Amino acid sequence: MLGTFASLFKNKETRNKIFFTLAMLLIYRFGSAIPVPGVNTAQFAKQIAGNSLLGMMNLLGGGALERLSIFAMGVTPYITASIIIQLLSMDVIPSLTEMSKSGQTGRVKIEKTTRYLGVVLAFVQSFSLVYGFDVQYKILQNANLSGYLYTATVMSAGTMFLIWVGDRISMKGIGNGLSMIIFAGIVSNFPASFGQVYAILTGGSSRGEVFNGILQFGLYVLLFLAIVIFVIIMETAIRKIPVQYTNSSTTRGGADVTFLPLKINSASVIPVIFAQSIMLAPQIIISFFNTSLYNKLSQWLSLTSWTGLGLYAVLTILFTFFYTDLQVDPDQMADNLGKSGAYIPGIRPGNETKVYVSKVLHRITVLGAIGLTIIAVLPYLLTKFTNLSQATAVSGTGIIIVVGVALETMNQLKGQLTQKQYKGFFKK
Repeated sequence: MLGTFASLFKNKETRNKIFFTLAMLLIYRFGSAIPVPGVNTAQFAKQIAGNSLLGMMNLLGGGALERLSIFAMGVTPYITASIIIQLLSMDVIPSLTEMSKSGQTGRVKIEKTTRYLGVVLAFVQSFSLVYGFDVQYKILQNANLSGYLYTATVMSAGTMFLIWVGDRISMKGIGNGLSMIIFAGIVSNFPASFGQVYAILTGGSSRGEVFNGILQFGLYVLLFLAIVIFVIIMETAIRKIPVQYTNSSTTRGGADVTFLPLKINSASVIPVIFAQSIMLAPQIIISFFNTSLYNKLSQWLSLTSWTGLGLYAVLTILFTFFYTDLQVDPDQMADNLGKSGAYIPGIRPGNETKVYVSKVLHRITVLGAIGLTIIAVLPYLLTKFTNLSQATAVSGTGIIIVVGVALETMNQLKGQLTQKQYKGFFKK
């Protein structure tokens, strides 16, 4: 591993990409500390700590939400817009479906549509959030329509600037820009989270209580590492379906056997984000009309309650199957295998191949859904059986994102390193 990093830094082009990415992330972290003018951030931070779903949004935004900074909404509205456009492109809106099949030109049009929708969602979400919390907790100094519009406009502009920063990272840096921004936001919260856990566990008055607290903190760190290892295993686990090419292939001499890889967790972290959005949306809507009902619903849907946690787990499992079916199309796989002169041994091409792939996919998705649900709810279960507060729980969702982005970035860097080595190979 150290040798790989040393090789990367020896290459000027790769080194410049790494430094450019770090510079862009520094801009992001600097902007996350700048609050929107006219907001009582101390009062707002108290309410964030008491709301598990908003706490999750705050974690994904690197703490920008609790400060109500100019980057408070992060890139979440754009991600939501991307998911919506992707769903509508699945033969729901014919024009979007046609764009998705029109090659590079269509992708450019879809990207432009996604950005327009992202602006709208950023404004609607920020306006709803600011209005709802101001009605509940009086966080704005200028609590009128102009104040709400001003705050929402500033936060929406911050979101679109972050998207621009992400584009620059994708073009001139390393990794996917938006993923790197989310990654940096989550990782930046880890030191403070571990510090709070250590302070809580070692806050006893006697030497014995302090010693026991240190042991509990050690177990907490081991649990964190175990979750990371489990996520790595789940993210890299695949089911290999053997695929054999026929002898009639003009590009292959004789039968050639390869594998069709299916990931156990094809949906990644998207089901968790869907589940959170579904649980948060009714709270935001009701906050406009009925304060008492909003308070009751917030308690019922809180991830610190058994009802909210159970609903969260069920929604995560359902959305895992739903999004996996959107991401992986067995019908298209069977068609592609038939066109390339390939088949699954013992399975007839065509409809039987489609049925077989679909059956295997659903079976492994059961494991993926269970694993994803365990990771998502485990931090909140930990707070129920220990004296840790919900604010100190390291989100399983955050760990999934961090591990996924880290693996993707390392694979990209290794690919660049391999390309450089090939140039030297051919000169020998």
